Amino acid sequence: MSSILSERQQDDLHKAMLDYLHTNGFHKTYDQFKTELPNQADFQPDPSAKTSGLLAKKWTSVIRMQKKIMELETRLAQALEDSSHIALPNGTGGKQSNTDWLPTASSAKHTLTGHRGTVNAAAFHPIYSVVATASDDFTVKVWDWDSGELERTLKSHTKRVSDCQFNSTGTTLVTCGYDLFIKLWNVENDYQNFATLRGHEHSISSARFLPGDDKIISSSRDHTLRIWDIASTHCIKVISPHDAWIRCAVPSEDGRLFITASGDHTSKVVELSSGDVKAEFRGHENDVEAAEFCPPHAVAAIRELVAVKAPQGAQALANQGPVFAVTASRDKTVKIWDVNSGQCLHTLHGHDDWVHAIVFHPNGQYMLTAADDHTIRIWDLKTGRCTRKIEAHVQFVTSMSWGRQVVGSVNQASDKDPNAGPRLVNVIATTGSDQSVKIWVPTR
Repeated sequence: MSSILSERQQDDLHKAMLDYLHTNGFHKTYDQFKTELPNQADFQPDPSAKTSGLLAKKWTSVIRMQKKIMELETRLAQALEDSSHIALPNGTGGKQSNTDWLPTASSAKHTLTGHRGTVNAAAFHPIYSVVATASDDFTVKVWDWDSGELERTLKSHTKRVSDCQFNSTGTTLVTCGYDLFIKLWNVENDYQNFATLRGHEHSISSARFLPGDDKIISSSRDHTLRIWDIASTHCIKVISPHDAWIRCAVPSEDGRLFITASGDHTSKVVELSSGDVKAEFRGHENDVEAAEFCPPHAVAAIRELVAVKAPQGAQALANQGPVFAVTASRDKTVKIWDVNSGQCLHTLHGHDDWVHAIVFHPNGQYMLTAADDHTIRIWDLKTGRCTRKIEAHVQFVTSMSWGRQVVGSVNQASDKDPNAGPRLVNVIATTGSDQSVKIWVPTR
């Protein structure tokens, strides 16, 4: 059988093998192998020869090459997947729109660095390409997420800043922190801090505008929720639905209800006007970190998942309001609940650590979650399956936010690049304990 190696290559290989055997103390094998190679009878190991250590070098290089090939295959598969999600011109004046876009590993447009502590929350401005981030370094930073540039740093809190949110018109930013303060910032007046709300007796976890933007609901480690009137800056109601740290309180779209997440392993739906608990979700085995009402556009997909038919006629009118809710917990699971009965309808398993954030896709077909396992996971709401796992941060992913905004202007459009004009884009911000913020957008 003819060899695939040339005579010279065979000679170098034999010398390398003899050198390896001699160097590693296989002297009997060395002598026997040498007798079977008459043309190597005069071979003597020489550390300065080119064949010295060659076998080990070739072996390690093969391993490195195999690893590199595997990495390239993974990148190629990811690139092919990314290409299927590229936002294409929709034929309307060069605008780009991809309502079904889902993030991929290569969708991270910017990594925003500048915070000196864990970043706990990110909030998109409803009109401009602006995102605000809240951090353990006592500051709130305001960024242009399209360019990746830092616009300003807000310094007023004296401890960890845990949450931030713009109102629906983008004129006011609310922040809260472990210094027991809720602060309001005038966006149109260079983010001047125009009010500070005081009343909580322990760390404040969240602060959100209620529909109408005239009130704020906050949650705290003091086991209470407080409703604040912005005009007077007074606390107008205190609600105590839990006997443990309340991680968040999120209002429904109509403002009649809100949903909580608590350290007592439960989530509750509470009526804002009366403070009465309308539903209690029990089933998690650890602290509930996040809770969200299912938006109307995602209800149909969840009905298909849990095989629940839509109500008809008078029953449909009676059941107006949130239908489903989703909770995320330190027990590594995400659960879907019936808001009216309090029954757990489905449990999503996949994360390997505490789950911190829940975001619904605008098309109503998917839900995204983020966790301490460094990943974002994308779930198909019709099947309950995890369709994609993205390594988002090198440490814990602490929050996630979804925005949908117009970027660019008509003046930027040209015949050479029609996509340079205004375009409607989906954008995601994730924050991490690695002190960074990542901006995820469709590939142009």
